[in-house]
Amino acid sequence: MKVAELAAKYSDYVVETRRYLHQYPETGLGTPITQKFIIDTLNEIGIPNRPCGDGGVEGILGGTKPGKCIMLRADMDALPVNELNDLPYKSKVEGKMHACGHDAHMAMLLTAAKVLKEMEDEIEGTIKLCFQPGEEVGTGAPSMIADGVLDGVDICFGMHVWADVPAGFVSVPAGPRMASCDEIRIGIKGKGCHGSMPHQGVDAAVVTAAVINNLQSIVSRETSPLEPAVVTVGTIQAGTTWNAVAENSFMTGTTRTFSQDIFERLPGMVERIVKGTCEAFRAECDVQYKRVDPPVTNEAFLSQVAQNAACKIFGENANYDFEKVTASEDFGHYLQIIPGAFAFVGARNEAVGACYPQHNGHYQIDESILLPGACMYAQVGLDWLKAVKDR
Repeated sequence: MKVAELAAKYSDYVVETRRYLHQYPETGLGTPITQKFIIDTLNEIGIPNRPCGDGGVEGILGGTKPGKCIMLRADMDALPVNELNDLPYKSKVEGKMHACGHDAHMAMLLTAAKVLKEMEDEIEGTIKLCFQPGEEVGTGAPSMIADGVLDGVDICFGMHVWADVPAGFVSVPAGPRMASCDEIRIGIKGKGCHGSMPHQGVDAAVVTAAVINNLQSIVSRETSPLEPAVVTVGTIQAGTTWNAVAENSFMTGTTRTFSQDIFERLPGMVERIVKGTCEAFRAECDVQYKRVDPPVTNEAFLSQVAQNAACKIFGENANYDFEKVTASEDFGHYLQIIPGAFAFVGARNEAVGACYPQHNGHYQIDESILLPGACMYAQVGLDWLKAVKDR
């Protein structure tokens, strides 16, 4: 039986599951209620599983036939956003909301698990289920990796419902899809003095302005114009009063790139420019460069398998031409170790109020995509295992 035909009986289940999870959002790595729900569900289905990482779950399907292993990943965490929707299933937790669609991802993968369990004798290898917390804070995937979620895995596949793609369409081309994300924290120490006699001090505010301007030379002069990169300073604090030269300043910012090469070189470029600028102004500095998420780049063959699966599930014209985005995803941590692909599943439909961007308090999805999304997970897993066995 085909995946979509077998999944038809779960059309109510996937919606009910998503709505239940939507009411009980948990943020970061603190997801005990969500973790227990997933473990209980997998136990009911009869899928071997274990707690994994800091609040995640790993499940295993197949393995009785020789073949490779593909991991299907869904993220679990919500956001510290107050829900503004007036819905029967709105968040019951003040100040927290599934405003990015991770409730949909879990519901789809749990439904896919039901379908795959019924088709387990057709799995030509192993399908690993990865339910991962902490995506929004960039620490969930590393915690799962540290606990062995990638052991024995050859490739991974993830999906994200996306507000900029119309419902019924999927975007999963090969190549760069989401940017890296790193955090910069820079402290500058000058020498305070009277504002009327600035020559007696070292003005941390002036140094800060120079640092901000010089950091932009990374994009304009140190990276290829054919490779997008972003260096943003988002906060600045300097000085304590209007008539004194600032002795200290502190700024924070972020960098983004799709290039693995630039991603690896950015920390060194930032530190060199900040330290060199401060030295030129006789100031001291402390530069902290925190890795958050690597870039997400889709492997070509799995992307093609996923595009074919989208046509099977959503219709022959399902593949959507959607540009890569400079937002980040901690799915990139898996791709530093094994290849994989990440799909944007359209969730936008103004007719049902699904017209707000990710991370908005009014965020909604078109729930008609939930069952096809579940089928997409299952179809990609089955098709890739068969394709690589036949190659």
